[in-house]
Amino acid sequence: MKVEDLNKAKIPVVKINKKLEEFKGKILFPEKLELANKMLDKVKLPKVETSK
Repeated sequence: MKVEDLNKAKIPVVKINKKLEEFKGKILFPEKLELANKMLDKVKLPKVETSK
């Protein structure tokens, strides 16, 4: 199928399994979430200069 055909089609290209709804709102990897939050606390983002 060409991209143009996909854009015109009414059928979605990706089908999501309904069984995944049971994981909605659950934290699947709490250790990785904790590590990511620690990393975000330590990171220093560049300051954005605003022109007036």
